[in-house]
Parts: sequence; structure tokens; C-alpha cells
Amino acid sequence: MSKNLRALAATACYQVVDQGKSLSEVLHKAQIELDSPLDKALLQEICFGVMRYLPQLETVCQKLMDKPLVKHLRPLQFLIYVGLYQLKFLRVPDHAAIGETVEAARELKGQSLTGLINAVLRSVQRKPEVFDFQDSPLPVQYNHPGWIITQLQQAYPDNWQQILDENQQKAPLWLRVNQLRTTPEAYLAALAAEGIAASQPFAYLPCALLLEQASDVTLLPGYADGWFSVQDGAAQHAAYFLGARNKDSVLDACCAPGGKTCHILELAPEADVLALDKDPRRLDRVYDNLDRLGLDARVMAADAADPDDWAGFQTFDRILLDVPCSATGVIRRHPDIRWLRKKTDIAPLVELQQQILRNIWPLLKPDAELLYATCSVLPEENQQQIEAFLADHADAQLIPLADSHPQLHWQILPGQQQMDGFFYAKLRKTKR
Repeated sequence: MSKNLRALAATACYQVVDQGKSLSEVLHKAQIELDSPLDKALLQEICFGVMRYLPQLETVCQKLMDKPLVKHLRPLQFLIYVGLYQLKFLRVPDHAAIGETVEAARELKGQSLTGLINAVLRSVQRKPEVFDFQDSPLPVQYNHPGWIITQLQQAYPDNWQQILDENQQKAPLWLRVNQLRTTPEAYLAALAAEGIAASQPFAYLPCALLLEQASDVTLLPGYADGWFSVQDGAAQHAAYFLGARNKDSVLDACCAPGGKTCHILELAPEADVLALDKDPRRLDRVYDNLDRLGLDARVMAADAADPDDWAGFQTFDRILLDVPCSATGVIRRHPDIRWLRKKTDIAPLVELQQQILRNIWPLLKPDAELLYATCSVLPEENQQQIEAFLADHADAQLIPLADSHPQLHWQILPGQQQMDGFFYAKLRKTKR
């Protein structure tokens, strides 16, 4: 029997914000408790919504409650946020949103608080003006931590508000057609036959398809047969910019969950690809993706920052360095990032990126190329990182990304051509 999905949503949000767990992890476990696909989808919608609007939901509660619920009652505080999100942002009938949320309190052992929860939610019905945040502090107006707002204001003084607004949008669904199994044209026809509309936004990336509406990807044509992968349009540029050829030796140095590894092999199926990741548990996803798509790579659990432990005498024609980063470019796709990431995380990440880039560079053959990538929008992880590396390495040359992108680096901002935020720069090792 399915559990109350509002109770599951409240517990999941509590685990993210108060316990620092990943929303992807807790949401997957919660969805297992539900039988209906529609209930699973609604659970995700509510959890994502609470993460997106948390400061405003907290502010409304401050207006309507004498004091927040604390300690063992914290999950019930998040249950109130769940109810508020439904009333303000979803088309769930008010009576159902309130009734189901109050009932969920009983499942969370909050029987004594059902009256309070009912009163708070009904107050919102009577006082919609409590959702007026025009004069509120910026973190409440824009639903982001203050430190992220400050970073964006400094880096993008002319369009920081636009970035914050884009982070509040629902990310679209992008697919990457596996050209070893079918063609973009054939797959577009297969989608059309199912009444699913899609487009090809990039002539130079014909396998990148943008769906007009989100869908359960496991129900799309050819999922089990490896006809496609789910990958944002920005991330699909990685293998394209890398430009690996058949017979090349290729290193994907921080590979999990394996989307870029698979794309490299789809474009160059005879390349010798070593897919590396520090976390052995994350490599399970890499193996799953390779198997579903019918691809073959050498997969290794190892630390890209310490190649002395694993590289031996290997050198590579192409290296993809999609380094660990703040993930500030993918907040719209993972809204919990804004609450999990802290300002104090940035400096250690920058140092780790420098270490990986510096230590991997000797593995690149002369005249060979390395693609540096992040899903960050922070300059210290991107342009500044590359500038610092070039200043210290006379044998490194910044080169155009591709014929279609002659720029020397590319900062994609969230929502740009409907893509996630990403950064790319391409380095060639000169013969010095």
C-alpha cells in the first residue's frame, strides 16, 4: 500500500535541508514507497518546488506562526511548506491539498499539531497577500542563499537577476540519440509516432534532441534498446568539442555517471577510452550506461588528482577533464544544490581543480588536446582557473573549441538556448 506522499515529501525535504542529503538520493527512496506513476511524479514536483521556494515558504510561516517547529518536530515544519507549495503553485484543489497535508501529519506522528497545520494553510487561503515579497531581502525575493546572489552580482553585474530567475525554471528534457543504434531522423519519426514533439536545436549536433514536454524516459521508444540517453544540451558539447577519433587513446578523468564517456564512444567507437572516477559506487552507473548502449570502455576506480597511483606510463591523445565543481550551473535541474553547497566549499573546490589539471597534464601527449569543463558559472572555477594554468605552463596553448565555436572558451549560462550552465576551454600541449 502506498504511503502518504505529502509525508514522504516532507521527510525528503527535511533530510536535504537539515541533514545535508542529496535530493536525488532521498527522492528515489521515497518514490519506491509509492505505487502510482502519477503519485511518483507529484512527489517529485512537490519536493523540487519546496527546494525552489524554500525562503519564501519559510517567510510565510514566520508571518503565520508564533515560532517554527524545532528538533523532532522539524519534519512537520517541512510538511507545512509542502502544504503551502501546493496551495500557491500547484493546481491541486485547496481542499485536497489541505486535507491530505493534515492527514500526513498523523503519519509523521504529529496528531497534536493537525489543528495548527490546518490553521496555517487556511490562513493562506484567506490572506494571499502573505506571498507578496516585493520588499523582502534579496534571498527571499530570489529564493537563493545570499552568498550565491553576491557571487553572481560580482561576476555578472548586468544579468545576475536573469540567472537567478532561470534557476527557478523547470529544466527541459534533452535526449542524445545513439547514432550507433539509430539515426536522429529515424528517432524523431519514432517520437512523432507516439505523439511526442521534439526539435534539433543545433545543426552541428544533430543527435541532440529537445523535447517540448517532459516525459518518463523509460517509456520513450527504444529506451531498453539503447537508442538514446538523457543528457542536457550543454553537456552534449563535451564529446563534440573533445573531437576524439577512432584509434585515439582517450581519458575521461572524472567520468561518473558516464554520459560523456558513452558519447565519446558513440562518436568514435574504435577509440580506446579509459573512464576514471574516484568513487567506486558511482561507477555502477557508468557500467549500466555502457551496457544499455552497447559500448565498451576500460573503467577504473581511481583518483584523477593522483595519477602516480594508476597511470603508469600511459599517455593520451585526448583528455576530458570534467572536474568536480560547485554545480552552480545546474541549480534549475538540481534545486537542492543551493542549500547543500556552502560558500566555504568554493576555495577547496578551486584548489582541487587546480591539482587535477596540474597532475593530469603530464599524461597528455605532445600536440594532443585536453578539454576542461565544469557545470559552474563561477569565474574562479572557469576562466580564472584556465588563466592561472596558462601562466604556469609554457607548453599549454588555448585553442578554439571547434569550427562551429571559434571562441577560446565558452561560458554557457542557465537557460541559454534552453541549456544548463556550463564552461568549456580547450588546451593543446605544444612541443616545447
